[in-house]
Amino acid sequence: MAMTLAPRLAYFAGVARTEHVTRAAQEMNVPQSTLSRAMVRLEQDLGVELFARRGRTVALTPAGRAFLTSVERALAEIERAAEEVRADADPATGKVAFGFLHTMGTETVPGLIRAFRAEHPRVRFSLVQNYGEAMLERMRAGELDLCLTSPVPDAPDLVARRLDEQKLRLVVPADHRLAARKRVRLAEAADESFVTLEPGYGLRRITDALCAEAGFRPKVAFEGEEAETLRGLVAAGLGVALLPPPAVPRPGVAELTVTAPRAAREIGVAWMAGTVDTPPVAAFKKFLLSRKGTLLT
Repeated sequence: MAMTLAPRLAYFAGVARTEHVTRAAQEMNVPQSTLSRAMVRLEQDLGVELFARRGRTVALTPAGRAFLTSVERALAEIERAAEEVRADADPATGKVAFGFLHTMGTETVPGLIRAFRAEHPRVRFSLVQNYGEAMLERMRAGELDLCLTSPVPDAPDLVARRLDEQKLRLVVPADHRLAARKRVRLAEAADESFVTLEPGYGLRRITDALCAEAGFRPKVAFEGEEAETLRGLVAAGLGVALLPPPAVPRPGVAELTVTAPRAAREIGVAWMAGTVDTPPVAAFKKFLLSRKGTLLT
C-alpha cells in the first residue's frame, strides 16, 4: 500500500492546500488531467472519499483532513532527510563518518584531521573509536565511510590499503627482571603472565600469533578493551604486555624492543567495495592514501 500511495502524496497535499485542482496543477507544473486522475486513484486505493467536489473547487472531507495531517508530516520528514543527505555530500561542508582504533585516538587521528581541515576547513566528521572487527561491521552496516584498522583486512566486500607499520614493544613493570634491558627476545617472557586485549581485537590476534611464533602460548592474567588500561595494569605488576608505543611515556613501566620474532602491526585504511564516495569522503580518502609511510610520524 505504501508503494502505491507514495507517488501521489505530494499531489494530494498540493490539492488540499489550494482547494483547487487547476491552481494546484499550475503550481506543481503537472497537467490538470494527470492530477485529477491521481486523486481519483488515491481515493480508490484508500477506499475513502478525501474531497468533496464542486467543479474544479474541492474541500477536504473529515477523512481527508485526518489524512492530510499525516501526509504533511511524512512529506516534511522526507524533505528533512533529503536536505540532510545533500548537506552531507556537499564538497565544502559535507560529512565523513570515520572509524579508528583506540590506540590511534590520542595523537594520530587528531593530527590527521587537523592536517586535512587545513585544506578543507568546513568538512564535518562523525568519529567512531572502536576495535577493528566492530568498525568493519559498522562499515558494512553503512554507518562508516572509512576506518583505520589493524590488521589490514582481507575480505571480498572490502577494499583495504596498507598505510604504515607500528612496532610493538614488550611492556614490563619498572621493577621487573627484564626492565634494565633495552632489547629482548619474546621467548624470554614465556613464563610471564600477560595482560591482553579481549579475543576479537586485532592486537590480541597479533599477540597470540607472535607468542606462538616464539614457541609458547601466553598465560593470560587479564583481558581488557584499551591498550592504556593494560599499560596501567603492567605498572601495577599484574603481568607484561605487547603494546604499541604510548603517546606519552608512562611511569612505572619499561618498554623493550622485541628482537625476535619481528613484532609489528600493519595499519591500514578500509572501505566498502563498490561504494560511490561523496566529494568529502573522496577527498579524505585521497588524503589518507597520500600519508602512506608517514601516518604515524
